[in-house]
Amino acid sequence: MDRAGPNTSSDPVNMRKKRDSGGPIEKKGSSFNNCRVANTIILILAVILVLAVVTGTGTDQDDTDEWTVSGEGILSYKQREGTDFILENITHTDDTDILKQVRFNSHNTQIEGILRIPDTENKVRGVVVLPGAGVSKEAQSAVPEMLSGMGYASITIDQRNLGVIDPEHDLGLFKGGSEPLEYIMVYDAMMAADVLDEQPEVDGGIAMLGLSNGGRFAIITTAIEPGTKGVIAISTCGYDTVSIDRDMINDEKACTFYRSIDPDNYLDMIPPRRLVMLHSVNDSIIPFELAQRTFSQAQQPKELYRIEGSTHGYNKIMGDYIGGELERIFE
Repeated sequence: MDRAGPNTSSDPVNMRKKRDSGGPIEKKGSSFNNCRVANTIILILAVILVLAVVTGTGTDQDDTDEWTVSGEGILSYKQREGTDFILENITHTDDTDILKQVRFNSHNTQIEGILRIPDTENKVRGVVVLPGAGVSKEAQSAVPEMLSGMGYASITIDQRNLGVIDPEHDLGLFKGGSEPLEYIMVYDAMMAADVLDEQPEVDGGIAMLGLSNGGRFAIITTAIEPGTKGVIAISTCGYDTVSIDRDMINDEKACTFYRSIDPDNYLDMIPPRRLVMLHSVNDSIIPFELAQRTFSQAQQPKELYRIEGSTHGYNKIMGDYIGGELERIFE
C-alpha cells in the first residue's frame, strides 16, 4: 500500500510534522498505512547550522564514494556498474508482443523484471515502469500492454521490498553512513533503463513512468539521470520539504535526508525535459490537492491531467493522454 509521506512523529531527534484536520499518519510496524491529508504535508525539522555534504561513507568524501547527497538534499551517483542481465522468453498467447523475463544485477542483487516489446521490424523507444508500493511487475501488466499498443517497449521491475518504504529506518542508515534503501531503488531504476536501452529492438531514448510511490522514484531518477527523456507520474505527489523553514531546524542530517527522498526537491532539475502528472480527482489514497501542490512547484514544460473518478493508479481513461505526452517527450 502506498503512503502520502514519511512519518517522523516517533523520531528520537524530536522531528515533528505539521498536518491539518485531514487525519493523522498512522504507523504499523516499520512501514506506514495509507494517509488521507488535506492540503499540506510539511516536515518541520528545526535549526540548520551548517549545510555539510553527506557522503556514502559517512565520513570525509573521496573519489571512491558511489553515492553522495548535497547539503540541499540532492542525491547523485558518480557512475553505474555495467549491465549484466539474463533473458528468458515467456510463453504467451498474444502474438503482437514479445515478452521476456529479465534478471539484472544492481548493487550485488538480482532485480527481476518483464520486458514487453512490440512485435515490429522497426526500432522502438523504451519506457521504464515503476509500480506502486506492494504491486508486483505481473500485477502492473495493464500499463505495459497499453504502452506496447502505442509502439513502445517497456521494462517493468519488481522494486526492492515491492516498493514499500520505511523512511525512519532509512534515516538511521543515512545517519550511520550507509546507503538508504530508497536511494538503492533509484539506482535500480537507472539500471533498468540501461538494460532496456541495450535491447536490440530499442532505440531513440528511454522515459520513466511511475505509479504512486513508483512515481516518486521515477521523478527523482529522471532528475538525476540527464539521459532520461522525460517522466510520467501517475497518482503521486511529493512531501513538500521545500517549504521547510530553516529557522526551525535542529537536525541537519535529518533535514538533508528527508529532502533527498522528496521528489519536490528535484523538480527544478527536470527541464527542459517534460514532467507529466495524471491524477484522479477523488483518489482514495493520495488526494488530488497534493498532486496539484507538487505540480505547481514544477517548471515548464509540464502538464497535469485531472482524471474523473476515484481510482488510485492507472485507469484506461489515462491512455489517450499518455500516448500524446509520450510523443511530446520523445520529440
